[in-house]
Amino acid sequence: MVPIMSLWMPILLSAVLVFIASAILHMMLPVHKSDWRKIEKEDELLDKLRAIGITPGDYMVPCGGGYDAMKDPVFVEKYKRGPIALMTIVPGGTGMGKSLALWFLFTILVGVFSAYLTGRAFGPGTPYLTVFRYVGTTAFLGYALALLHDSIWYHRKWSTTIKHQIDGLIYALLSAGVFGWLWPKA
Repeated sequence: MVPIMSLWMPILLSAVLVFIASAILHMMLPVHKSDWRKIEKEDELLDKLRAIGITPGDYMVPCGGGYDAMKDPVFVEKYKRGPIALMTIVPGGTGMGKSLALWFLFTILVGVFSAYLTGRAFGPGTPYLTVFRYVGTTAFLGYALALLHDSIWYHRKWSTTIKHQIDGLIYALLSAGVFGWLWPKA
């Protein structure tokens, strides 16, 4: 067994590498350019959203509001007629600073769980490849597997979800490499 506190260096270094890799994947490479589409009448839509005073939050349109209400014929007709929108409203003027900070904390959290599980399973001197496989699998679970539900339930394009799965695999491999490299010797 390896105490989690002795794994602080691979936790932080893997978080930094994942943070840098995500910046490259999302800002420098064209991989994610097609994840979002622009609405043709964007200005008109934004004006209408402002006019009705919609507040930040998650919305579904039409929204039944519960199981019984979803059986109401009026709701059923709206749902059949469409369109259906799933949207998150965020206030204007918000920068990326908070999101980037939260993303970095998330990368640390994935590193902590990877360190904890691997440290409980193996001791000092464990071979590189064993640590690599264990951390890689754990990190992949944290970075990628849960994203599938966005396509299953929220109809996110499967191509976008698969691209994020590939991103998660890259992050997991980086994390695995760092942990394997910095794993305590016997």
